[in-house]
Amino acid sequence: MRMYKALLTGLILFYSISGFCQSNKIEDFSVVNRQVTINEDGSIHLNEVDGAGLAWINKAKFTKGSIEFDVKGNDKLQGSFVGIAFHGLNDSTYECVYFRPFNFLADDAVRKSHGVQYIALPEFDWPLLREKYPNKYELAVVPAPDPNSWFHVRITVAPDVINVYVNNSRQPMLAVKPLTKTGGNKIGYWVGYGSPGDWKNLKITESK
Repeated sequence: MRMYKALLTGLILFYSISGFCQSNKIEDFSVVNRQVTINEDGSIHLNEVDGAGLAWINKAKFTKGSIEFDVKGNDKLQGSFVGIAFHGLNDSTYECVYFRPFNFLADDAVRKSHGVQYIALPEFDWPLLREKYPNKYELAVVPAPDPNSWFHVRITVAPDVINVYVNNSRQPMLAVKPLTKTGGNKIGYWVGYGSPGDWKNLKITESK
């Protein structure tokens, strides 16, 4: 019985150390080309500015495991790019998974196929990946969420594969092999050119 209690205590301690929930104080972030606002419901908002933007979470570190969050963009054409950056080494070297909500319900099949994207900066940005590897690092999100509403994301990160699940889907919307090893462990909220974004319910679980 004592051994069982000790094991249980160890497991609880492990998961409490390896898990990280959303920060809700402005001073918890190191912000790049944006301003952070904490909404009344506790969600995080990044404003709309030219260029991409980041809000690194100061107390969070991540190398492998899972990242879960709710995110909200909008249906403005070329005006909504929202996601999460991880394995950050600095403000220009990181991996990222992001969404283009304005493409979720597009009638055009090509646009619709650009719903979720993986990039690895600075070498592998989306224009290069789209040209060299079409339909490999970006795919449609099916079934499509409402582009103006919250949707849930779970990303699992392992050394050999990154899987992206949306709204508790059983199959990943995107499964890719990482293109780089940055050596970094920074993680934060990411928005693309001219885009605002909102996030809540962030949960980071680091695995061994």
